[in-house]
Amino acid sequence: MRKAPSILLILCLFVCTFCSQGESKQPRIAWDTWGVPHITADNTEDLFYAQGWAQMHNHANLILRLYGSSRGRGAEYWGKEKLQDDILIHTLGFEELAESWETQQDREVKIIYNAFVEGMNAYAKAHPESIDKENEVVLPITTRDVDMHSMFVIFTRFIASGDLGLSQRWGSMGSNAIAVGPVRSASGNAMLVQNPHLPWFNEFLFFESHLTLRGKDMYGATLVGLPGISIGFNKHLGWTHTNNTIDNSDIYEIEMEEGGYLLDGKRHDFDISTKTLQIKQENGTLIPTEISVLKTIHGPVVNKTNGKVLALRMVGLDKPDMLLQWWRMANSSSFDEFEAALKMAQIGFWNVIYADKAGNIFYLFNGLVPIRNEGDWSYWSSIVPGAESGNIWTDVHPYDDLPRLKNPETGWLQNANDPPWTSTIPMALNPDDYPPYMAPRRMTFRPQRAARMMMEDSCITFEELIDYKHSTRLEVADRLLDDLFEAIDQSSSQKAKEAKVVLEEWDRESNADSRGTLLFYLWASRFNVNDDSNYEVHWNMDTPHSTPRGLAHPERAIALLEAAVDEMKSEFGVLDVPWGDFYRLRQNKIDLPANGAPGTLGVFRVAGSHHSGDKQMYVGSGDSWVGVIEFGDDVKAKVLLSYGNSTQKDSPHNGDQLDLFSRKELRDAWFTPEQVKANTKKLEVLTR
Repeated sequence: MRKAPSILLILCLFVCTFCSQGESKQPRIAWDTWGVPHITADNTEDLFYAQGWAQMHNHANLILRLYGSSRGRGAEYWGKEKLQDDILIHTLGFEELAESWETQQDREVKIIYNAFVEGMNAYAKAHPESIDKENEVVLPITTRDVDMHSMFVIFTRFIASGDLGLSQRWGSMGSNAIAVGPVRSASGNAMLVQNPHLPWFNEFLFFESHLTLRGKDMYGATLVGLPGISIGFNKHLGWTHTNNTIDNSDIYEIEMEEGGYLLDGKRHDFDISTKTLQIKQENGTLIPTEISVLKTIHGPVVNKTNGKVLALRMVGLDKPDMLLQWWRMANSSSFDEFEAALKMAQIGFWNVIYADKAGNIFYLFNGLVPIRNEGDWSYWSSIVPGAESGNIWTDVHPYDDLPRLKNPETGWLQNANDPPWTSTIPMALNPDDYPPYMAPRRMTFRPQRAARMMMEDSCITFEELIDYKHSTRLEVADRLLDDLFEAIDQSSSQKAKEAKVVLEEWDRESNADSRGTLLFYLWASRFNVNDDSNYEVHWNMDTPHSTPRGLAHPERAIALLEAAVDEMKSEFGVLDVPWGDFYRLRQNKIDLPANGAPGTLGVFRVAGSHHSGDKQMYVGSGDSWVGVIEFGDDVKAKVLLSYGNSTQKDSPHNGDQLDLFSRKELRDAWFTPEQVKANTKKLEVLTR
């Protein structure tokens, strides 16, 4: 058994000790002024031991809550509010799957997981004061916890979230990404924008770190509780992910008969098992409850009603080395090495957008797409008839079948959760070259805004790319306001004419001081901007970035504007409330004006909203991790982790980056030894 680590805390004033960092054989963590750990190690085990230690330092209670829930024992630890997640975890068989994965995983994965878990447990032993009493029950952490947590997040929060009916609970879940090639870059260097949008709580939070292994630097973010870096960059290249329009889980509707189910006209028995879950009561006692888990050939039964069952089938259950693929991506030093990592095909979801020092930019519709016998996107994205075994897929498309694009003539790539066909304009990928179920055909307003910014600038500087990342202009406003003004001029509505005065003066932005944003937001929410029938010209593939347009029903638009005026006067007394007075950033006693808006309005700066109950809304999702990187002789990188790099209640880094968010600013990613040294607040040397 290893001893609990001894910890040497050295302040930055002791520069001589810091300078000798390279001579030490022990892993070191240089904590910077934003609470980011810069970890240096001579071997993989020490590196991930230190990263486990660092994650617990910043998120001890969150990690224990996440792991305890992912075990399927949340109700046993914390009460009945966790029971539904427990039932889901056991229904999907994650405990048994984790046992199987542990026997299949690559040796390197096992090394990483063991070291990561050892570091977390060591921190918990050395710092018991950092852990709330109610969370101690989860300790010690095991490698199976890492597996089960990764399953819970990847399968229920991403791959099958739509089919399970969960995604609507969480607010904005998407991403932006831009890659700029040398022909479009003012410096001649490739550039990359990393910008996932996830809820600002629980399993969706990111952890930022800088890893240096035997002199090789890797920088970026991963979801809390997972080792490594899943969105990041090094001296040679960088990548990011966006949620893609991929259908890689299916819900089958199956007829029941005499306690079994029908398939190909024959009755089959369910595979039935019983699980006993414990539910903690308010007085601390545990009450057992039994659940029955039913499985069909299609997959586990997730619902049962009116003589039918719904069974779920997902990709990726046979892919135990997802974290290893990310680790190999982070360690790549060329496009060929990076693509070799992608061809491992362990990551079942998410587009990949890439740029490198050699000037390459690349887009991949990454993921595991089932090979289906027939049917289009609409057929497979609905509930699938489960009566015939021919509808049950078994294989997935290989890498070479997936839509991808390298170094397009336009010199830029973007994805804002649109299908692969519009990754650049004019389109370089033809959907007719792929199976009709591969991806839908559409381009909503946010990717249209991204494409518009790229198309209108033929020589993009690093600073301009940062400005584009922070763009709060509403594409929907540019598309609809002129037509709305014309309709107002032809109407007799005094309320609408009063609104027009405000909207004509409005800058069509969602900055904190923008006056008119709130009025437009209330109107657009009623108008339903994503309903194609509301437009005179419908969306089409020939002009994907400029349709739909025109008001199909001007009278209805006026009536909705009158209702928005009434609401503004009733709630606020005036029509020109500054957006930041209404839209707020609130966390850990911080209360600041926000900027940005929900992505449905075609804004690149996505800030998802939640009601606060006091005539205001607060940002609770959207821009999470932001990275803007230029790959020149030296890497230039600006980053932001909007909500800060810690969730510990007493941490100064719980919400400390919200002020930068409010001011639309990024901070330097301290990547070189000189930068790290100049900005180190504390140095830890860990003895294992």
